[in-house]
Amino acid sequence: MKKVEIKGIIPPIVTPMYEDESINTDELRRQVERQIKNGVHALFCFGTNGEGYILNGKEKELVLKTVIDQVKGRIPVYAGTGCISTKETIEQSKMAEAAGADVLSIITPSFAKASQAELYTHYETVAKAVDLPIVLYNIPMRTGNALEPETVARLAEIDNIVGAKDSSGNFDNLKAYIDLTKDKDFAVLAGNDGLILKCLTAGGKGGIAGRANVYPHTMACIYNSFIAGDLEAARRYQDSVQSFGDVLKFGNPNTIIKMAANLLGYPVGPCRAPFNQLSEEGLAALKKVLEENKAKGLD
Repeated sequence: MKKVEIKGIIPPIVTPMYEDESINTDELRRQVERQIKNGVHALFCFGTNGEGYILNGKEKELVLKTVIDQVKGRIPVYAGTGCISTKETIEQSKMAEAAGADVLSIITPSFAKASQAELYTHYETVAKAVDLPIVLYNIPMRTGNALEPETVARLAEIDNIVGAKDSSGNFDNLKAYIDLTKDKDFAVLAGNDGLILKCLTAGGKGGIAGRANVYPHTMACIYNSFIAGDLEAARRYQDSVQSFGDVLKFGNPNTIIKMAANLLGYPVGPCRAPFNQLSEEGLAALKKVLEENKAKGLD
């Protein structure tokens, strides 16, 4: 199994698209360079912000191979390979392994209700089928299935299940992940950008941060300042992105983040329909926050 340290700020990189919704690989390469230049610690392909939920298998392979080719080993590359069925999750995970991914991020199955026993068996079966590190991905408000802390602790006993991303928004749940796995070589990541510093201070390892598609340097500095022992600076960087987070209430966060990148001059295109609209009120709020943050020097 590859040995990869799970840490830092890991952007779920947006998937740039043309107006016809085909993949813009040229802009994807530019976004990879932008992220690396601004000091992020890894990249995550076709996560929620990368619209993995709406890309087909061939598109995911194209995105992953493009990112891996552009990164050229400078930082780890994660691939989001979770699907509803165990069978398809294994197929996507093997695709990512063959393409050269460093880490798999596997979201819980969605739509149909799964028991904790079924979730455990799902992840155990996938882990046995691949030879890559796996980061569990808990986002129950999107999938309908929550990974309970006790289940995460059991899964952490499996050699290549090395971490978990918690996007529940419940800090008590995230902290329970940390507390129940602290005696293992296991990394817990915040999936909610507003909880990254709290995650780090509780013993977590960083965050998979959608807002890094807008402010990569600022987000990376939360982690870098914390590691350097400068809690005041880390808190300042963490607080500085809160106003942008407040705008996410106006619609689908993925849509708003991609619109923000476009407004900042990065032609990443729209989200794939139907998830590509924002009200006039939301757009006005977004433009206002971007202007305010530009004046503050956020980048």
